[in-house]
Amino acid sequence: MTPRELASQICATLHHHGHRAYFVGGCVRDVELGREPADYDVCTDARPERVQELFPRSLAVGAKFGVILVVEDVTQVEVATFRSDIGYSDGRHPDQVVYSDSPEEDVRRRDFTINGLLMDPASGEILDFVGGRADLRAGIVRAIGNPRMRFAEDKLRMMRAVRFAARFGFRIEPETLNAAKTLAPQITQVSPERIRDELTKLLTEGAARRGFELLDETGLLAAVLPDIARMKGVEQPPQFHPEGDVWIHTRMMLEKLLPNCSPTLAWGVLLHDVGKPPTFTPAAGPGTRIRFDGHVEIGARMAEHICRSLRFPNDEIEQIEKLVANHLRFKDVQQMRIATLKRFVRLPRFEEHLELHRLDCLASHGSLEAYTFVQQFLVETPPEKVYPPKLVTGDDLKGMGLAPGPRFKEILLAVEEAQLEGRLHDRESALQFARSISRP
Repeated sequence: MTPRELASQICATLHHHGHRAYFVGGCVRDVELGREPADYDVCTDARPERVQELFPRSLAVGAKFGVILVVEDVTQVEVATFRSDIGYSDGRHPDQVVYSDSPEEDVRRRDFTINGLLMDPASGEILDFVGGRADLRAGIVRAIGNPRMRFAEDKLRMMRAVRFAARFGFRIEPETLNAAKTLAPQITQVSPERIRDELTKLLTEGAARRGFELLDETGLLAAVLPDIARMKGVEQPPQFHPEGDVWIHTRMMLEKLLPNCSPTLAWGVLLHDVGKPPTFTPAAGPGTRIRFDGHVEIGARMAEHICRSLRFPNDEIEQIEKLVANHLRFKDVQQMRIATLKRFVRLPRFEEHLELHRLDCLASHGSLEAYTFVQQFLVETPPEKVYPPKLVTGDDLKGMGLAPGPRFKEILLAVEEAQLEGRLHDRESALQFARSISRP
């Protein structure tokens, strides 16, 4: 059963038992825009306990706020009771909800007019109490009612306004935009996890450049990612970066990110040059150039700190940090020893490293020579040559009487190096080689 089929079935059941029920929010917006909704939400005058009575296979995921999750196999739909909200002392959740029999009252508590539409799935009739259809036609993101009140209720709505405007190519209505500019410093009241998730959506929905330009325009960028905001105006050597400063370069890369790209790749692109502003050194005179000495190492540490502050999972932090730490290594691939090159391409999720490099080149000098070289190497080199089985193990060295320690590790690395270089092909020769270099 598809989400739409389940949502339609829920509405039909509620109607049959004397209740009003409609599709609501983003799914109606997307249908009006000719897009396929990712999920469907339902709103109804039925109280939560009544919804659970009619749908025994349901979960009270937000019963305090009148939200019940109806589940059918692997498909699920949120069903929310019409309500009005009173007070938002935590800047996220209402302090009190009052159930209502009025769909109009329910809609007026929501964030934006384009998300305030209702649809009767049986007839296809659209209920529009807030001018959402007109704003969809005009390409406008407008807060419902007083935008400062809507943003004060949930500060994350400011970032959602940016994301919707970027995703749909809309503009933010002036009063809504001004409210976001005024309240932008308060965005830090939102939990790091919610900010992270909203930024990740912004990066991966196919309009990352426009999204980050709007974050900058509203002042939200300086509040949530000050290290990215500091890229503005940081000049780069024109012989390598004819496109302009670090901010321009980063935005050009963001523009080339494909929709639904890997979140770690997207964050790697955003953060790959985060170490440039603190390491900027201007040209000292004729024959010298702008330098960013150590920006890769510093950038990797900064990327790790940023990701930890946003509560990323450890595996994602590690991947994003490695993307930043290794992004300059491509300039040396044609001079690398074969063993070094094989180790380089063995980096976990190397395809993300390769794609970041491609975008980096396209957003600067335009040369894809190193990218093509690595691609050709990967095509021409069998996997068993890149990931050969170990010829000598630690147990083998212990059998030779060697104790684990720094020298132990050096010998294993030397054997692997010789194997990757093609100088060792079998276990016996590898053991002889290990014995020869283990002697004092």
